[in-house]
Amino acid sequence: MGGGMPLVRYWVDKMASPKGVQIWKKLMHKSACLSCAWGTGGQKGAFMNELEEPLQRCVKSLEAIASELQPGVKPHFFEEYPLYHLQTLTSMECDRLGRLSFPVIYRAGKSHFEPISWDEIYQIAETAFKYPPHRVASYSSGRSSNEAAYLLQLMIRALGSNNLADCSDLCHAPSSVSLSTVFGTGTSLVSLESLQQADGIVLVGSNAPANHPRLMNELIKLNERGGTVIVINPLREVGLMKFGSPAFPLSSLVQGSKISSLFLQPVPGSDLALFMGIQKVLLEREWIQLDFLQSHTDNWQEVVEQVKATDWATLTNICCISKEEIETATEMIHQCDRVVFAWAMGVTQQTNSVDTIFSIANTALMTGNVGKLGAGLMPIRGHSNVQGFGSMGVTVRLKKEIREALEKLLGQSLKREPGYDARALIEAADTGQVDALLCLGGNLYAANPDLTQAKRALGQIDTIIYLATKPNLGHFHGLADKNTLIIPVYARFENPHKTTTESGNNFVRLNDEGRTHLKNADLTSEVEFLTELAHRLHGSSPVDWRRLQETRYVRQLIAQTIPGYEKIGEIDQTQEEFTISGRIFLEPKFPTRTGKAQMQVTPLPTLSLPTRQEFGIAHNTPSIVVALMTGRSYSQHNTVVYKEGDRYRGVPHRYCILMNLLDVQQRGWVEHQRVNVRGDAGQLNNIEIIIGDVREGAALMFYPEANLLMKASIEPRSGTPAYKRVPVVVFSEMSSGYSDDPLASQEHSDGSSD
Repeated sequence: MGGGMPLVRYWVDKMASPKGVQIWKKLMHKSACLSCAWGTGGQKGAFMNELEEPLQRCVKSLEAIASELQPGVKPHFFEEYPLYHLQTLTSMECDRLGRLSFPVIYRAGKSHFEPISWDEIYQIAETAFKYPPHRVASYSSGRSSNEAAYLLQLMIRALGSNNLADCSDLCHAPSSVSLSTVFGTGTSLVSLESLQQADGIVLVGSNAPANHPRLMNELIKLNERGGTVIVINPLREVGLMKFGSPAFPLSSLVQGSKISSLFLQPVPGSDLALFMGIQKVLLEREWIQLDFLQSHTDNWQEVVEQVKATDWATLTNICCISKEEIETATEMIHQCDRVVFAWAMGVTQQTNSVDTIFSIANTALMTGNVGKLGAGLMPIRGHSNVQGFGSMGVTVRLKKEIREALEKLLGQSLKREPGYDARALIEAADTGQVDALLCLGGNLYAANPDLTQAKRALGQIDTIIYLATKPNLGHFHGLADKNTLIIPVYARFENPHKTTTESGNNFVRLNDEGRTHLKNADLTSEVEFLTELAHRLHGSSPVDWRRLQETRYVRQLIAQTIPGYEKIGEIDQTQEEFTISGRIFLEPKFPTRTGKAQMQVTPLPTLSLPTRQEFGIAHNTPSIVVALMTGRSYSQHNTVVYKEGDRYRGVPHRYCILMNLLDVQQRGWVEHQRVNVRGDAGQLNNIEIIIGDVREGAALMFYPEANLLMKASIEPRSGTPAYKRVPVVVFSEMSSGYSDDPLASQEHSDGSSD
């Protein structure tokens, strides 16, 4: 069972700790959760969601708050520890250094980071961002506010650059691309209120118990009202079988609540074939909603003809799910009146992700499960305000309506050509095409595939500025060619001004002002830093940047320029949080060219793995090539690791590989044996085998450690890498040239050490 009493014990331990009072105060602070995009908080209550339901804080929220409440990094820390020492730290060790409480700089060739004055910070930043516009860029994450996101994109676009990379480029960009193509909107079509009216959910490629625990409450409630949950995932997550939620102390906490009605384990990357199989059953049994397709969709005939022309053997051979299992899933969907189709990065981080989401959308449309209460499509976003950043225009795919409104605001034409997304940014930097980079949160280095390339690429940028609350791996490995600045900022619940954030279900929350626990800290807010830098770069016309340090004026600009956000202009007076207009569809009318959903033909993937010989492994060496999925542990938020192990998967530390029992036995191996794992970019040695309920031919390792194994295989329309199907070879004979150190491959991949 996932969740349960261990969560309660964690809460008790944290509340009984010396920081317990501080943690409780921050939990009660009216601000959106720091963790996932289901975040609670806001003006309706710190423990309430948008429907005013209580007990909506989870352990992920508690972990994030406890981490932000660490003491500040000691004043002489960076003098005592040289760079080479900092580069030996793990993600968890970086996080446990404490809060950044004063700005520092690393000057190329020096042995240490050193403190820096604000005057010099702004001098360096102003000089850096006066390079030609096509040679400056930004990268951001969802840790900040809508106001900071809006200011960031406004400042960069006013320079004449569209290089606004974002962490969503590495995760849910395929969702935005696919949904925009089919429905004319790139976000969830389902509100929380609508989700609670569903009697069926199809959950694809998600580890919700670890990454979105509040969603588990909705699945438990669905089960209690007799609903159906179909889970599709190559790894049978224990929390998706049974979960104990503290929100249901009598019915769920101790014994746990059943979650999945049916659990299917397809080959990684084969979900499209499985959904086409569901469509084939619908056609064969005459269950498709033909009237709905004729009235509310375009291109449906082409999609139907493709399904008819595809034989069963092709589909089942690709996904390795039997026809009988697919028929069972289809029958369960057909028996439901209102079905929500939801997915996470198990779908989006594939080379065929856009087409897979098209196929999910086709399935929803064929069953009439779009455009009504209790039904629709719901991408499950990760970071707490990552969707808000996209709404504010932090994207390389800016909507025409927003661009035209920004041009009117700035009084100038904006660049039309797309800028660098996250992967394009690394590629451009690697070829010497980027001179200045501003990182608003995030960990661009560790979030990328091929860490050797990421380090090399960032090292060719003249100036990198990191705005962050705590140290991370990127600060010590993603060093610029000349100047690397780390700017300490307030956490969300500490900002001296009101801010807003957006949930993954399109709900805008208002965050109260706060104060930091740090004493004598030299912090700034993202809004203050961005407005001051923008003023130095652009002056006071046509935008009075320094006036925008008062965030209510930023919200007025957002109301003028961002469709659906009109209510934010009055939120300071009304205090009314709101659902963004034009995104939740309770009738099948969509903001497309024809007003209909645009169904898409979806080519089937060709899934194959290299031979072990292609990895340079001898024929007589015990080995297996697997499709590796990278994932987060249960005590992890993005690249931030809170605990080394993962008790729910039985994984004791970070350098393990979760494998199928038959795959292990057929090579003559045993659980806890140490093996090597080699990808096309690097190798990890001394990796411990853990037996898990993962399908044959697949395996799981933790991100970001496993990122050094892979080069970037990209979905071309979204730019998102395929972290969930990485060909690697697992072998038990030590290869010449590699040491027992699991991190040694970083030193060998480019022929030099740090």
